[in-house]
Amino acid sequence: MKKIFILTGEPSGDKLASTVISRLKLKNSEIEYLSVGGSHLKNLGINTIFDLKEITYLGFTSVLFNIFKIKAKINKTVDEILKFNPDILFSIDSPDFTLRVAERVKKINQNIKIIHYVAPQVWVWRKNRVKKIKNFVDHMILLFNFEKKYFDDENISNTFVGHPLIENSQNTETIIENILPKDRKIISLFPGSRKSETNVLLPILIDFIKLMNKRHKDYFFYFHATEESKNFILEKVKQSNIDNLDVASEESIKSKILSNSVFAVSKSGTVSLQICNFNIPSIIIYKLNFINFMIFKMLVNVKFANIINIINDREVIPELLQNECNANEIYKSVIYFLKNPELIRKQLNDCSKTLEGIRSKTSSADEASSVLLKYLS
Repeated sequence: MKKIFILTGEPSGDKLASTVISRLKLKNSEIEYLSVGGSHLKNLGINTIFDLKEITYLGFTSVLFNIFKIKAKINKTVDEILKFNPDILFSIDSPDFTLRVAERVKKINQNIKIIHYVAPQVWVWRKNRVKKIKNFVDHMILLFNFEKKYFDDENISNTFVGHPLIENSQNTETIIENILPKDRKIISLFPGSRKSETNVLLPILIDFIKLMNKRHKDYFFYFHATEESKNFILEKVKQSNIDNLDVASEESIKSKILSNSVFAVSKSGTVSLQICNFNIPSIIIYKLNFINFMIFKMLVNVKFANIINIINDREVIPELLQNECNANEIYKSVIYFLKNPELIRKQLNDCSKTLEGIRSKTSSADEASSVLLKYLS
C-alpha cells in the first residue's frame, strides 16, 4: 500500500490539504495516511501525531521565544515521518516549519518524494530561497500563475493549480435564514486563524463595533472563526456584552453569511480572495509588534500587504496597517465606503478583473491531487 504523510503548520493549511486528499481518496482509496494536521484532516479519518495548535506561532519574536519548543516539534516530526516511511511527504504552506522538516527528511531519505503546496512568497522576500528549495523539493504546487517564473528559472518542477478560495463554491444548499438578522445589514469580520493574530485584532474589532453601535443601529456583525479559534473568540465576544455580534465557524454557514454581507473587514491574508470572490467590498487590517514590524520592513520587497494590491501594484483594497490599525480608522474607512457606492463599485470591478487573471479553469484540488497521484505511480 502506498503511503502519504501530510504536513501542515496552521488551520488554513489543514483545510487546504483536506480538499486535495478528499479528491485523492476518490481516485485511489488504497493509500495510507498520517499527518501533522487539524480538524479538517481528522474529519477524513487521518490521524495526527500531535495537535496543530502546538506549532502555530506567528511573528519573529514569538518564534524566537518558542524556539526550543519548535525545534523539539521539528525533531519529533522528522522522526515520525522517517518511521512512517511514506512514498510522498505532502507539505502545505507554513514554510518556516514544513520546509525545514522536509529538508531534513530528504537529507536522510532521498527516496521520499517532497511535494509542497503553496509556494513560499519568494516574490515578497528571500528570493534566494528558491535555490535552496531546489535541493530537496521534487515538485511545487502553485496558487498563482505569476509564481511560475521563479521556479521555472531554477528548473524546479511545478504546477499552477489556481487558488481554491476563488473557485465558484458559493452555491451551497445550507439554509441559514433563521439565524440571519431580519432587519439589519451584515458586516463580516475576519480576525485571523492564529491565536496570536486574534489576540491583537479582536480587541480592535470589538472597539470598532462599539463605535459603529454608537452612531449606526442597523448593522449586525459576525466574526468568522476556524474550529480551532472558535472557543477563544466566543469567550471574548461574551465578555464584550455586545448583542448584535455572533461567531460562525462552520464553513458553509460562513460562506452564506459572507454572501449576505454588505461589507467585510479582514486581516491581511488569502481570505481576502474569498471575500473578493463573493463580490463583497472590504478593507484590510493588520498589526505586528514593533520589533516584528521593523524586521518585516527590512526584509520585504513589496509595497503592499494584500495579494490583490500586490498583483495590481496599487491599493485596490485599502490597507490599515500598524498605527492605522485601530478602531477609529477602521470605523472611518468602513463608513466612507458605505456612504460612497461608486467607490464600492470600482473596488469590486477591479477585484473581479484581478481574480479572472489568477483563476484556475478547472478545480485546484483536483489538479493538486493529480500531481500526487502521478508521483505515486
